[in-house]
Amino acid sequence: MKRRLHDLGLGIRFAVGGGREGWVRTLLTAVGAGLGVALLLGAASVPHLGDARADRIHDRQPYAADSDRNAAHRGVSLLYAVADTEYRDDTIGGKVLRPADADPVLPPGLTSMPAAGTMAVSPALRDLLASPEGELLRPRLPYRITATIGDAGLVEPSELYYYAGDAALSTDAGAFSSAGFGEVGETQPLDPMLVVLVVLSCVVLLMPVALFIATAVRFGGERRDRRLAALRLVGADARTTRWIAGGEALTGAVLGLAVGALLFLGLAELIGPLGLWSFGFFPGDLRPLPWLALLVAVAVPALAVGVTLAAMRSVTVEPLGVVRGGRTRRRRLWWRLAMPGLGVVLLLVSQSPDARTAPGSAASPGIVVRLLDALGPVVIAAGATLVLVGLITLLPWLVEAVVGLLRGGAPSWQLAVRRLQLRSGAASRAVGGITVAVAGSVALQMFFVGIHDDFNEVTGADASRAQYTVLVDHPDAALAARMSGAFRGTPGVSKVIGSVDSYVTRPGPVAPDDIRPTTQLTLGDCATLRELARIDACEDGDTFVVHPSDPERAAWVDRTARPGEPVNTASDEDGVPPKLWTLPAATRTVAGRPDPTGQVREGIFVTPGAMDVSLLTSGARTSAMLTVDQRVPDAAEHIRNTAAGLSPLLRVATVRTIERDRQYAGIQTGLQAASLATLGLIAAGMLVSQVEQLRERRRLLAALVAFGTRRSTLAGSVLWQTALPVLLGMVLAVAGGTALGALMLRIIGKTVTGWWLFLPLAGAGAAAILAVTLLSLPVLWRQMRPDGLRTE
Repeated sequence: MKRRLHDLGLGIRFAVGGGREGWVRTLLTAVGAGLGVALLLGAASVPHLGDARADRIHDRQPYAADSDRNAAHRGVSLLYAVADTEYRDDTIGGKVLRPADADPVLPPGLTSMPAAGTMAVSPALRDLLASPEGELLRPRLPYRITATIGDAGLVEPSELYYYAGDAALSTDAGAFSSAGFGEVGETQPLDPMLVVLVVLSCVVLLMPVALFIATAVRFGGERRDRRLAALRLVGADARTTRWIAGGEALTGAVLGLAVGALLFLGLAELIGPLGLWSFGFFPGDLRPLPWLALLVAVAVPALAVGVTLAAMRSVTVEPLGVVRGGRTRRRRLWWRLAMPGLGVVLLLVSQSPDARTAPGSAASPGIVVRLLDALGPVVIAAGATLVLVGLITLLPWLVEAVVGLLRGGAPSWQLAVRRLQLRSGAASRAVGGITVAVAGSVALQMFFVGIHDDFNEVTGADASRAQYTVLVDHPDAALAARMSGAFRGTPGVSKVIGSVDSYVTRPGPVAPDDIRPTTQLTLGDCATLRELARIDACEDGDTFVVHPSDPERAAWVDRTARPGEPVNTASDEDGVPPKLWTLPAATRTVAGRPDPTGQVREGIFVTPGAMDVSLLTSGARTSAMLTVDQRVPDAAEHIRNTAAGLSPLLRVATVRTIERDRQYAGIQTGLQAASLATLGLIAAGMLVSQVEQLRERRRLLAALVAFGTRRSTLAGSVLWQTALPVLLGMVLAVAGGTALGALMLRIIGKTVTGWWLFLPLAGAGAAAILAVTLLSLPVLWRQMRPDGLRTE
């Protein structure tokens, strides 16, 4: 061991003191490894980033006086109301505050409570309001800016957020009381299908990174070859030369750790405040977990040494030179098929009911089931990894087998084929990363399509009847009247469906084992009620009993809605005096119909002339549905401005035909960002690898040009040398990715619905290879110069 450490040290000295050529090779290795290390550190920072964002969100959530978080047993310290809004494509969060005592608890990021008519804003919101783009937003936030929210009160630097002061805020108007900030809501467990998706995503995104690092540390150089031959000439054995080469690779890997750390810190400072895909972060929150950072710091140098030692076994280092292109034995196939085969078995076991219930040798079936459930993510990750690694190992064999059958053709074709026949390993390694990336992307896309319907709910809304809803969770007769008039005068609004909704109960005694009959009550004008039920004739003062299509529910409505009998509009809680209103005897019964949001109303429908709205005090809600002329520019912003002018508590929402699960949407956003980073890494790594290969062949290229070979012929040969492995890699990626995607869907009991999803992904992979090849052509022209024949 002492001798091997000495050999590694000698290799480090050669890498550092090997002159310009040695430093170029070492720096290329460092840059390649550094790109991979930066991405690995980013992946290792995801858990801490998620926790930091969650803590920032929880820290600014108010909690009530009776909350478990109120350890100091404070009384009501302030009143608040959520006043979030949207502006074009951005979400603006906010709260309206009013102190309830002389020393109110402050939200994080504030040093004082905003006075009435003033607000504290985030830096991004301040910039937006001050810019021409925020012209339509300023009327919606008519408060005077007096403070800036600190970083502690924001989730990300680009967040749009504000706290406003309002002296008129009260619980009767829909506000809530709070004793402080720091409420932690219930954590919703991740759906099992999303667990599988996350595991598959991690494997797919990190496998190309590991492969790229392994390729980067194998960058070779003619000067190192001559140095190894010189060492053999002075008596070093083959094993010593391998360890010396490993020491040189170790130097590049260690420098790569430094380069990767600097890239990681620099990119965090650059990307964090940008908020790509509406997701930003504070650079301080992007911090790798210590044990994962230590794992990266140990694994990358170890991988560099291990890969170099394994690669040098196929290289013959003799005192007169290094032989790399000699005839070697054909690659064996059996172990290359065994790896994906074992991965398939693991994926099948992770789901197979027979495997889950099969008795263990020393454990009961229950223990086996629990063990498989606990190790499920690990088994899935191991199975997917083995399948993708198997594709990597199959690619060199496939390239060697195919090019061995090729004969004849144009000179550029023959040069490319002969090069691949003599040494196809480098070309296979160059496209291995893109092969794994495409295979993994195909599997992920198939998985996404397979589970799409489970996380995208069809709401049944009819967006042609109304495009926006406006509502507030408290009854306000005056507000309901003002809403209809104000929105009818808003630019772009062509129809207003306004109503006040509440619940009424049947008065009188109820049997102990019975439930008090309850039904909905909706108040609106005739035009509104026609949008909510199938009503023909209607005049102000009319009332209706609306039946749903289900006979049992219709009978339940009739237990409360009895023409000529009273209903209680007050709360049914003990101690609350009833408020009785008699349903007219001439009330007609009609059928309900879906409203524009897809909901079917039932119960009692009342026009304003038949009832005093002030009777509705039992959890009533004032709402409006708006039909908009989409040709009017910024119609949505005018609607939100009108709503804010009526009340800061009014919420404006878009009528959506499909609702997407938040966890699913969050994973999809994160996957898009990670995929972009991985694709950029692969493209950069391939370019570095291509440049290194051309640099190694500088003398050969210059000699061919000196003998009269056309430069276009050499450029064509380089293109063919890339195109052939790429074509075979894409075929392998499509087959492997489709199989992996089908297996992953089988784990969650889904069927494959998109067999042709690989077409755009394979095209993107081929386009990336073509772009890298074109970018390497200037380097190729430089290597063909006559000075490439010079030697020392």
